[in-house]
Amino acid sequence: MDTLRKAYGYVRVSGKGQVEGDGFRRQEAEIQAFAQANGYEVVHVYREEGVSGVGNDANRPAFQEMMTAILRNGVRVVIVEGLDRLAREYHSQELLITYLASKGVALLVARTRENVTEGFLADAMRRAMVQMQAVFSELEKNMLVKKLRQARDMRRADTGKCEGRHAYTHETLPEALREALEAIRAMRRTKPGQKRKSFAEIASVLNAQGLVTVQGKPFTGYNVQAIWRRHRKL
Repeated sequence: MDTLRKAYGYVRVSGKGQVEGDGFRRQEAEIQAFAQANGYEVVHVYREEGVSGVGNDANRPAFQEMMTAILRNGVRVVIVEGLDRLAREYHSQELLITYLASKGVALLVARTRENVTEGFLADAMRRAMVQMQAVFSELEKNMLVKKLRQARDMRRADTGKCEGRHAYTHETLPEALREALEAIRAMRRTKPGQKRKSFAEIASVLNAQGLVTVQGKPFTGYNVQAIWRRHRKL
């Protein structure tokens, strides 16, 4: 018996009022039916709650969490009900598909039974776009690794040793991290009977406020959780 291939489901509704409606149930049912018919096991479904279908992944906390998981494990398939659930705007669809393809992720559409990234890569111009993005991503990674290695070598030459990252104190917290930490702390406070926001929801709020990480990137549920666990006592 063949082993089922693992996949993630991705569902999205654009309005806050739709979160409690039928949208998620319908999308998940079609994704599961497609998966079962085609030999996939949906190991997790990422829900994008009340997020517009226009724009890239910057304001999509669930998409960011999904990609973080994908880059850490062997899952390389994402199933959506329809391309409009990924994004409604064609340009946004193209950006997200290019990004997925550059990471070696197959995007499957349950409604049309098609492998979108496979078709996307069949076009020479689009394939070149994906290859360029992958090349620049690898170049940035290599430059960062080289920069960190040079810094460690310089420190080792000056001090005879190279220690790990020093922990921040309240006085040495970078301004961007301080602002984020204060906002996270405020959103973690709850009144009796009030539901506490998830880390993904907090990330979405921080991004909407225009805050960025110390590295100048959008927040995800994962890095908000890491910030809170590492620095909440400062």
